Order: sequence, then C-alpha cells, then structure tokens
Amino acid sequence: MGDSRVETISRLAQWRIENFGPCSYKKSDAFKVGIWNWHLSVEKNRYLYIRLFPEPSRLSKEQPPIASFILRVSIAGANRKPYISPVHERLLRTCEDFVWPVDTMFQGRFIIDVDFLDLKVCPLNGGSPSSIWPCDGLMQRVSSRSTLRCLSRMLDEGIHADVAIHAADGTLKAHKAVLAASSPVFQSMFHHNLKEKESSIINIEDMSVESCMALLSYVYGTIKQEDFWKHRLSLLGAANKYDIADLKDACEDSLMEDINSANVLERLQEAWLYQLNKLKKGCLMYLFDFGKIYDVRDEINNFFRQADRELMLEMFQEVLTVWKPV
Repeated sequence: MGDSRVETISRLAQWRIENFGPCSYKKSDAFKVGIWNWHLSVEKNRYLYIRLFPEPSRLSKEQPPIASFILRVSIAGANRKPYISPVHERLLRTCEDFVWPVDTMFQGRFIIDVDFLDLKVCPLNGGSPSSIWPCDGLMQRVSSRSTLRCLSRMLDEGIHADVAIHAADGTLKAHKAVLAASSPVFQSMFHHNLKEKESSIINIEDMSVESCMALLSYVYGTIKQEDFWKHRLSLLGAANKYDIADLKDACEDSLMEDINSANVLERLQEAWLYQLNKLKKGCLMYLFDFGKIYDVRDEINNFFRQADRELMLEMFQEVLTVWKPV
C-alpha cells in the first residue's frame, strides 16, 4: 500500500499514514537507519499501540541494536499538539520488545516520527555496547579545551612572548603570531616594515591595561563573560580599530540586550560611530516605535548638539515613518 513507506533523513524516520479508519493493524515497509532495517507497526484497540523493531535478519540476531529514541504522533495538517513519548532506550530483537500505548484514537491521516538519538551494537560475547555513530564534536571539544589551556598559559605566563603592548596605564606581553592570526591590522603591522615590527611594541594608549587584557583574553579564547560585559564598549572600539569582525558582532549583540532610557542615546551614538545597523535600528525602535523618546526629553537637546547631521536626518525619517497621520 502507498502509505506503508517510511521516509528517512539522517536519524529521523517519518511514517505518514493516510487512512487508518477501516483497519485495526498496519505495518510499515522496511526502512534503514544505521546498519539495520526497521519496521513500525500500529494497532488499534482500546489504545493506539505503536511498535518499533528491527527486521528479522542474521545481523539483527547476531548484533541486536540497543536503540535510544523518541516517538512523536501528530495529526497531519492539524494544529493539535503531538503526543510525544519519553526517551526510550531498549534492546530490540523482535516486535514484542517495545510497544508504546497512546491514550487516544487517531482516525484518518496522522504521522509517526521516530527520532533515533543513538544506536548501539550489543555484542553477543558480553562486551560493552558501542555506538555506531561517533559522538558529534567530541574530539573537537577535547582538542579545543586542550588548545585553550595552552593559550591561557602562554598569555598568563608570557611563554615565548615576543611583543609588548603599551596601554594607557601599563604594559602587557603577547605573541605576534596570535595577534596576527586574529586581526588583519595586527598582521599588517608585523608583515610590513612598520615601527611595530622593528620595535616589537604596540601602543594602545586609548585603552586601560584592564581593557587591553580583556581584548587579549578574547583573542586567546579565554575571556570570561563578566569581563566581556564590563569592557564591551572598549572592546567594541578595539574590534573596529583592529578589524576583529566576530568581536564587533558579539559587542553589538550584547549592547542590544539591555537598551534602556538611561543608555539609549549613548548606544545610538555608538551604533552610528561604528556602523552597527542592527543596534541603530534597535535604538530607533526603542525611542520611536515604543514611544520612549518622551523619557529622554531632558537629554535630547544636548544629544542633538553633538549628533551627526545624517544621524539626525535618519531619526527624523523614523519619526515620519512611525507617526503617520491617521
């Protein structure tokens, strides 16, 4: 029958049953997930009973699967909430090893999804079950943690440091290779015959030592959330100056999170200065769409005296857009 086919993609299997009215039992065609072929079946009695089991074969007999999965049943094309099973983890050999009773009656068209979270081979010799799928990103995570520990030691202990950073109130040590890899501006300094290459000194006199350390911690991958939050305006200026795009994006996203009447004009000025379109739009919406312009009436005159003329024009255009005549 046409509705016995189960579609699969990655670790998801989906069975669309077109008509379950006249019959009380239906079994799907075989479908492959992992190294086994599988079947689903539905049976209508007092409840709707759903079974999942491997197709009988030499493989499923000699290497029966331990499946971890979630089942989901929903009416096709309806907004009704689906029935979702808890996570099941079972050794599956036959159709009797797993059955899920759903306390409802489905008529007509409905959909059964099986989301396979893991599939393990159960060896007959009594060894430990092993997943047929590698753990996503496990080796990358282990490698990343090890690399970050090394970079943290390099920064904290100055291991083979070869460049000094002169901030407004002190000096820090760093590594040319790490800085150059993080920023095309730093890379240019050390590549061409500029004074930074000859002297191995970078002057960042518009940042404090504490802010510079936050910048280096970001570059070395060891920055703490509280340090990022505390120094994000200084980090935004540095990200713009040294063309560190991902840091600039992170600062913009962070500044979007806590716009309020006390800081919206300052944020708007920063957004204009550093060409942060998302932050600029957020500030303009806060002021005009949400009517918070009335909360900053005392500060707006001073803001207009210092604001760029093009920014003032954009603000005026936003006013015309929001306050259309009725």
